[in-house]
Amino acid sequence: MSDKTSNQMWGGRFSAGPDEIMEAINASIGFDKRLASQDIAGSRAHAAMLGATGIVEASDVEAIREGLLTVMSEIEAGEFAFSPALEDIHMNVEARLKEIVGPAAGRLHTARSRNDQVATDFRLWVRERLDQTEEQLLALLRALLAQAEAGAEWVMPGFTHLQTAQPVTWGHHMMAYVEMFGRDLSRVRDARERMNECPLGAAALAGTSFPIDREMTAQALGFDRPSANSLDAVSDRDFALEFLSVASIAAMHLSRFAEELVIWSSAQFRFVTLSDRFSTGSSIMPQKKNPDAAELIRAKVGRIFGANVALMMVMKGLPLAYSKDMQEDKEQVFDAADTLALALAAMEGMVRDMTANRPALERAAASGFSTATDLADWLVRVLGLPFREAHHVTGALVARAEAKGCDLPELTLAEMREVHEGITEEVFGVLGVENSVASRVSYGGTAPLRVKEQVARWSELLG
Repeated sequence: MSDKTSNQMWGGRFSAGPDEIMEAINASIGFDKRLASQDIAGSRAHAAMLGATGIVEASDVEAIREGLLTVMSEIEAGEFAFSPALEDIHMNVEARLKEIVGPAAGRLHTARSRNDQVATDFRLWVRERLDQTEEQLLALLRALLAQAEAGAEWVMPGFTHLQTAQPVTWGHHMMAYVEMFGRDLSRVRDARERMNECPLGAAALAGTSFPIDREMTAQALGFDRPSANSLDAVSDRDFALEFLSVASIAAMHLSRFAEELVIWSSAQFRFVTLSDRFSTGSSIMPQKKNPDAAELIRAKVGRIFGANVALMMVMKGLPLAYSKDMQEDKEQVFDAADTLALALAAMEGMVRDMTANRPALERAAASGFSTATDLADWLVRVLGLPFREAHHVTGALVARAEAKGCDLPELTLAEMREVHEGITEEVFGVLGVENSVASRVSYGGTAPLRVKEQVARWSELLG
């Protein structure tokens, strides 16, 4: 980098440019060029405000705003030559603007700093990704609702410790993920509302002596208000951390569901069939259909968790206000946002296309003594046994069925009465899995009636 370029960037303070190592560690254009549209939008809003307040002449403002549109069109067309020597997206844009409009370009940076400029650009970018994440979550929720509605009455095993516990319905299981991703949706919306303040006008850290109109620039860029403290405005990265936190929780939910899809699509379970669009074959075993999309989701979410921790580490020891450490914020967020978008798209596609194997679900629901709790509840409800005693009686009946090699409904009444003489023929009415799920009518329960109510509620919420 030449001395001339250095002086253009930093003025007269330095007589010699940094060497190649300093240039390499200092430059961010390799990744922050993704902020080009946000940077230009912010600059156009700033220029308009400078003109409206009389800080810069109208003719210069018009030239700057039109020139910035030309720069944007060059970037979009792939004709813009990004220069590492100019450090970042801000200086690259400004240098090209000067070539287009001449000395008027130098007035654009009046009453602002790269500190409030990058904080504004980054907020705009994160806000757009929050909006994208909201749309993707809505699509996933609708795909899950479609699955839940179709299988509201299909029985399947519910698990604890990945062991058969009690029968539930397919719809109930799908609605569990609706609740999870619904919370993610609320977190996305909450984060967007909280971060929607405009740093532009905070300048380097202390504000500016120019008579700027921060409300005007905030409104032009779609912010709710200007940020209230100039020190905080340029040093805050909570909005990026909150995005990563929201993304991490959503990624965890994606990974849990991906794990279930891997298990369910195996030959040992056969609960679901994933479409060919989200599966691959084996290079040596022709019978294989691998759930690669689910496995990759399960793995890729680690990058999102890592980004969250990495940015926390960047920010944890920084004094106010801006420090160059903050340059390390963007790559983490960019990668996490890309990974989350890909994982959400893949999961939505898998859920939309997958087919539940109802006969396999029903067979599995009836195995593993899944109605043992229903038997215990019946002993309490009908015979008046204390639950602990009912638990003991049920355990003895399970042991007897296990020794006989059958399930609970296959025990005879005589065999049951050998364990407790009060048991009557009525008990067989609660031992079928359909009867079991139908009886779970408490709010939030697995009964088909309750599942359909929740599907209707969520369908109304999502519009």
